[in-house]
Amino acid sequence: MAAVCALGCARIEPPPGGAPDPEPPQLVATRPDSFARLPDFDGHVEFQFDEVISEGGSPNQGTGTGDLEKLVILSPSDRVPSVSWRRTRIAVRPAEGWKPNRVYRVELLPGTTDLRRNRSAEGAVLTFTTGAPLPATTIQGTVVDWTTGRPAPAALVEAILMPDSLSYRALADSSGRIEFGPLPAGDYIVRGILDENRDLRPDPREAYDSVRLARGKTAAGELWAFVHDTTPIRIRGVAVADSVSATIDLSQSLDPRQRLAVGQAVVRLLPDSSAVRVTSLLPKPLDDSLNRRVTAARDSTARDSLRADSTRADTSRAGRPGIVEVEEGPGGGRPGRARAELPPLTSRPPLTDKLVVRVARPWTPGARYEVELRGVRNVTGVGTDIKGVLAVAKPTPPDSTTRGADSLKRRPPTRPPPRPPQRAP
Repeated sequence: MAAVCALGCARIEPPPGGAPDPEPPQLVATRPDSFARLPDFDGHVEFQFDEVISEGGSPNQGTGTGDLEKLVILSPSDRVPSVSWRRTRIAVRPAEGWKPNRVYRVELLPGTTDLRRNRSAEGAVLTFTTGAPLPATTIQGTVVDWTTGRPAPAALVEAILMPDSLSYRALADSSGRIEFGPLPAGDYIVRGILDENRDLRPDPREAYDSVRLARGKTAAGELWAFVHDTTPIRIRGVAVADSVSATIDLSQSLDPRQRLAVGQAVVRLLPDSSAVRVTSLLPKPLDDSLNRRVTAARDSTARDSLRADSTRADTSRAGRPGIVEVEEGPGGGRPGRARAELPPLTSRPPLTDKLVVRVARPWTPGARYEVELRGVRNVTGVGTDIKGVLAVAKPTPPDSTTRGADSLKRRPPTRPPPRPPQRAP
């Protein structure tokens, strides 16, 4: 019995000798057939390869942390599916079992490896029904990270079929684009999610955006993902920017639709709380664009830099506009961090968590000011009044002792007087 257990737990290693195999495993079959209608189906969905594949270093125990579990998305289901390794096959079934009259979608992500660690860059999707009509709906759109304004590569996409709340999940491509289907006909709530922990499931603190699509509608448009926070904004800190301005660091992003008025900022000199006249209150990107002064020398330097960059530009890797190369993430073919940033979209203003307040008179060195903001909203729309304190540093007095010592050190050494010539006896 012990020998059998030892054999079952042994790690499969590549056979010794022979020429090394540089080719990744190739998918040769799926079971059942895609678009099959199987009312009494009670087996496993299987992905079969042309060679023995690796089961990975992390076991598949139904927690979503196994190496093979990270490669499988089974919909509709909110639970981690049962994923098992069968030498040349990956077998999948829902943890709760197959339900009748449903359309099932099982996706194997890129990242399957063989025993020599050759990684497959190809994935596969198998769609079948347990009695429901065959699906024909494909949802299209783009997921955008609103914090950066750029499309979100490999964002998680969730299409919730109403009124039964059946959740279908997939990943956007390397350009943040959605091409999700085929799905059963009906009304959908479509969400684009920035899956920070890469567990292939939406979490409450992850940024997302959603849109409702009526039956027959398939264009989700741009989904601008942001963190939906129901708590009010707080001031993290206030720091002097220059002699008449201060930067206010906030705990959340501001509502970009809110137009801030000068009267929403109140600045008081402490401790007597005398009012200080405020001349402007703007989001930092807007304040920078309106108040930045660029010297002619800096312009010249920038032009020279751009000219030098243009001569060094590598155009040999240029591809389609908006397409970037994406590195594979750990644990499979899930795309990871993009090697090059996608260009930002401009259909919405960017998010920021910083404000700049400007006053009519310069800050008093060594003074403290109370800064109050009234009716400021976060990006979710929650408004509040908040306060912070600005401390202006005192100028450092010159150290006369050090300067005197330095001046003594810099004094040239005194030469001794020349000796008188000596006469010969």
